[in-house]
Amino acid sequence: MFLLIALTWVVAQPGQAQSPPPPPPPIPMPSSPAPPPPPILLPPSPPPVSAPVAPPLVQSACTAPDYRAFDFWVGEWDVYANGSSAQVATSSIEAMFAGCAIRETWQPLKGGGGGSFSHFDAERRRWRQAWVDSSGARVDFDGGPANGKMVLTGHWANVVANGQDGLIRMTYSKQPDGSVRQHGEQSTDHGLTWATSFDFIYRPRQAGEKRP
Repeated sequence: MFLLIALTWVVAQPGQAQSPPPPPPPIPMPSSPAPPPPPILLPPSPPPVSAPVAPPLVQSACTAPDYRAFDFWVGEWDVYANGSSAQVATSSIEAMFAGCAIRETWQPLKGGGGGSFSHFDAERRRWRQAWVDSSGARVDFDGGPANGKMVLTGHWANVVANGQDGLIRMTYSKQPDGSVRQHGEQSTDHGLTWATSFDFIYRPRQAGEKRP
């Protein structure tokens, strides 16, 4: 009991040394700055577009004089019976495929029409023409220039009035007035003799003139 009182007295006496104060709370350190956002990745720029380059000009393979032998027939024509003012047809003759072929569109004023393709066969050194018409006829002609004219011959089935086959020879010639004559002949004796089958004059159609 005495000891407890003594200890109490010692603690309560003024001027006596006391326990050190508690340490101050730690000073908060500033937080670390937030990491920078990741860089934005842009898609790569497309390569520069170069200006389009025009393809090289390809020279036609059909420029030799042999390919030009039938050019006088090219044009828009009104067709008449030779020696008559009576028109029988219209005909459009066009150079095709860079001058390598000639296309004919034949339209008679009465009846069905027809047409042909003509070209120079360089391997055979001959002109060839394939004719087809609304009757279903198909005739292959061949030939070439002769004395300044184009002469083509072909075998035509049932061409004669009695249903007999025959040879047809067509001679095209440019006239001094700019017209073209097409003289057709037929033979029933394998070319020994010939008789006129048709005789046409192609006259240039005037600009702005309508077809019949």
